[in-house]
Amino acid sequence: MSGTVYMIPVTLGDTDPELTIPRGTREITLSLRLFAVEDIRSARRWLRCLDRSFPIDSTLFFPIGKHADPSNPFEILDRVSRGADAGVMSEAGMPGLADPGSIIAAEAHRRGIRVIPLTGPSSVMLALVASGLNGQSFAFHGYLPVDSAGRKKAIKELERHSSVGQTQIFMETPFRNAKMFEEILSVCMPSTRLCIAADITLAGEEIRTMSVAEWRKQVPVLDKRPAVFLILASQSSN
Repeated sequence: MSGTVYMIPVTLGDTDPELTIPRGTREITLSLRLFAVEDIRSARRWLRCLDRSFPIDSTLFFPIGKHADPSNPFEILDRVSRGADAGVMSEAGMPGLADPGSIIAAEAHRRGIRVIPLTGPSSVMLALVASGLNGQSFAFHGYLPVDSAGRKKAIKELERHSSVGQTQIFMETPFRNAKMFEEILSVCMPSTRLCIAADITLAGEEIRTMSVAEWRKQVPVLDKRPAVFLILASQSSN
């Protein structure tokens, strides 16, 4: 009988796991000895954060993602097919969102293996529900192009999509947040609403929604702060 694949959430930063990770999620995580992870070092550190006595040396970790061995997802699911349970972990938040964990989930479904998402923090969902923007119609785009011209074009296209009432959600690496903010202000309509959700669940959490015109008067400090960006254009600006 096949085992189960658990999609395991991780805290969004340096915060007490008990504040955002339910006990049931922690218990299932600590019961596993087979993991598909974005980064082995951070996965080991997280497990030891949950329980200092966690048996790291007797646990198998398979890295997944752009630089990992492409056969790893198949090897870990071969073990699950033979009865082992496995966990999938991102470096922060929920696996599968802007994260290679979706590779494992997709292949598990193809093989008829059960996939169970565990409860925990998702920066995308937390930002959306706190933003006041449309939570019935929204789209998440992950990371936008790195080059300035491509990013500006993408932002303008997302604003156009949002003008029909669909919230557009995207993110950036912390060291490029300030540039992202500048480019949003440079290409978006003054009436477009922009939510910036920074340091979600952390001590410095700041979530604010204002029009682009209002943001031009208040420049936030975003460097080195994980952040999610959400935009929703006025429907009259289409």
